[in-house]
Amino acid sequence: MYATCTLLPLKHRGPDWSGLFQHGDSFLSHQRLAIIDPASGDQPLFNEDKKIVVTVNGEIYNHEALRKSLSHHEFRTDSDCDVIAHLYEEYGEGFVDMLDGMFSFVLLDTRDNSFLVARDAIGITSLYIGWGLDGSIWISSEMKGLNDDCEHFECFPPGHLYSSKQGGFRRWYNPQWMSSVIPSTPFDPLVLRRAFENAVIKRLMTDVPFGVLLSGGLDSSLVASITARYLAGTKAARQWGAQLHSFCVGLEGSPDLKAAKEVANYLGTDGIDAIEDVIYHIETYDVTTIRASTPMFLMSRKIKSLGVKMVISGEGSDEIFGGYLYFHKAPNKEEFHHETCRKIQALHQYDCLRANKSTSAWGVEARVPFLDKEFINVAMDIDPEWKMIKPDRGRIEKWILRKAFDDEERPYLPKHILYRQKEQFSDGVGYSWIDGLKTHAAEHVTDKMMLNAAHIFPHNTPTTKEAYYYRMIFERFFPQNSAKLTVPGGASVACSTAKAIEWDAAWSNNLDPSGRAAIGVHTSAYGPQVYASIANGNIPPTIMNNVPLMVGGATHGLAIQS
Repeated sequence: MYATCTLLPLKHRGPDWSGLFQHGDSFLSHQRLAIIDPASGDQPLFNEDKKIVVTVNGEIYNHEALRKSLSHHEFRTDSDCDVIAHLYEEYGEGFVDMLDGMFSFVLLDTRDNSFLVARDAIGITSLYIGWGLDGSIWISSEMKGLNDDCEHFECFPPGHLYSSKQGGFRRWYNPQWMSSVIPSTPFDPLVLRRAFENAVIKRLMTDVPFGVLLSGGLDSSLVASITARYLAGTKAARQWGAQLHSFCVGLEGSPDLKAAKEVANYLGTDGIDAIEDVIYHIETYDVTTIRASTPMFLMSRKIKSLGVKMVISGEGSDEIFGGYLYFHKAPNKEEFHHETCRKIQALHQYDCLRANKSTSAWGVEARVPFLDKEFINVAMDIDPEWKMIKPDRGRIEKWILRKAFDDEERPYLPKHILYRQKEQFSDGVGYSWIDGLKTHAAEHVTDKMMLNAAHIFPHNTPTTKEAYYYRMIFERFFPQNSAKLTVPGGASVACSTAKAIEWDAAWSNNLDPSGRAAIGVHTSAYGPQVYASIANGNIPPTIMNNVPLMVGGATHGLAIQS
């Protein structure tokens, strides 16, 4: 027995249609969020004789090209996911690497009652697998679809498939950058630019209204700029118009809202009040993820209320290019590259989990062009020496990405945005947001409780009151031992892996996931004269190394701009 989701606990992941298929003791259930072919793309999907059955969560961006290669097959719908059953019929289990997109799917072959489960290369879409005492195997988009029926469950690994014929997991995604070889390809700005433009353009595939998440930082601003530049010639523009809808969330006065140069209306619900709902939907007790998920969760609710069902976001850039501020301390290019590999392979536990579940909680889909499979191959094949942060050469973090889009003749972005210093999402929505969370947690967790933390929570023992507070809420919703094991642990500074803490001896005494923990690297503000110079496009070499952040006073209201 297995299922893609249990309809009631996961109904929020798509309010448009419910589908159920049974064959013997096998069940496939699906809750649909209709983005492509809303009229006829209901799931489960079938091949011609309905012997092969598929339920899918995600988007297949190259489905039109795949359809052409399957011209002798008959398709029942225009859904992008309709190619999967036919590809299996044609190529067997080896077809998964042909898919360009984000996806989790379960495929049942009723001819021999075998099944296949697969998850996309990076783990953009969430997926879990569980085992029941009765010998059953369960598959679900979220833990809450498994925790009542499985003796044990765990995260389904990204880039893997599970085959009942082979009797276990197999990695289908094996890119060169995952090997131990250090890349050596020289940096070519135009190659990198074209690869990312292509990644954004293919994500404009939609039959419903969409928008972009715009924080004011480099990554989301590039996504918005490219989208605006190429939207006019797309099918989406013909259906919904060429006016781009952008959404930004943060505390008034926060770095990212200041950068967006907008004063927003207050969102009615306080972020603190949403913490429990966020932990229930995000299914983690990781501090940084919860800090960042809460404003994204509230923003997604507002986006859905406006009739928008899909958004394009900027997750993944910092992992690929070493954009976190702690990368300033990378001792050499080998360590730099290995850390980016570690970060990319952990994305499904952090930023991908946040982006997927924060939006899916309100029936909104998030697409992430930086995690495009082809773009990652291009970006990760570049000699990491070019990614290294070199103050003496005027290279700040993500310099090669900035340089690739530094077009004097037809600018993609203003200079002060193109060369703005990194703000982690949980920081960028406002430092007072983080400080407010800490204060709120301290009101619920006493010093006496912290003394017993290791006995109450022996696995991933919380070391701060904020972490303890999140853990209490998480275990109330998910008390199973399997649940706590799905959340990563280990020391971190400024969002680093545990391995990177070795880069600076002082970091071991300052284990704070906030970007502010990168002491000596993060710069909170510059004088107005310097800011005015950068705003006019005059960036002195000495300032290029620490481009000023736009920081102002913050109020306690959570704001949203659209």
